[in-house]
Amino acid sequence: MNVAIVGAAGRMGGRLIQAVLEAEGLELSGATERPGHEKIGMDAGLVAGVGELGITISDDLNAVMADADVLIDFTFPDVTLNNLEICARQGKMMVSGSTGFTPEQRGLVEAYAANIPIVLAPNMSVGVNACFKLLKEAAKILGPDFDVEVVELHHNKKKDSPSGTAVRMGEVVAETLGRDYSQVANYHREGMCGERTKEEIGMQTVRGGDIVGEHTVYFIGMGERIEISHRAMSRDMFARGAARACQWLKGKQAGLYDMQDVLGLS
Repeated sequence: MNVAIVGAAGRMGGRLIQAVLEAEGLELSGATERPGHEKIGMDAGLVAGVGELGITISDDLNAVMADADVLIDFTFPDVTLNNLEICARQGKMMVSGSTGFTPEQRGLVEAYAANIPIVLAPNMSVGVNACFKLLKEAAKILGPDFDVEVVELHHNKKKDSPSGTAVRMGEVVAETLGRDYSQVANYHREGMCGERTKEEIGMQTVRGGDIVGEHTVYFIGMGERIEISHRAMSRDMFARGAARACQWLKGKQAGLYDMQDVLGLS
């Protein structure tokens, strides 16, 4: 399958290029950057540090997608939706690791998925998706008597808070316990805020330095505590997961999928 990559000149873009080059059955066919970017017109392989590939970074996604089967998009919701419109119009697939979608934006993604196959996941890491599965099992076993807190750490350039991965972790636990995440998530405690409620799920955020990503879910009972943690040491695992999602999409029907589907965990 031919793969195009959005944001090819960025840190994540370089990792994605390398992952696609290493993945069986995938070929890099195009690379884009935002209009006005200084790397427009340069060879995508040289920018990524993998050697000359003969693929020029473009600012015209419409033209790039003409030769691609699937687009990898790690951007922001507004950009992702614009890119989805182009993919849907051309009948191309998308793999997106963008986070921070509002419910309304998520609805637009679902509408596009009626026409094309889309893998949308807050985290493409195989390890993180294994954690989602473990959290579901832990919540089933421990039940409602354990307090649940989610703590996430990321670099100081991250724009959304809490991370999409942290939100999904909270959602998995809430769904398993029969709770509505939007009603029980507690993002802020300050001053005389009262005692912790039985059903709330605390969501705590740390930002600093160059932390790639760390997530810990605490199940806290009387006299004992269970912690399920994932720590990312580099962005390579996200890129490898995205490449794996592209491979999995081949031959799939239109629909909205996530990494649990890709890994057979759903």
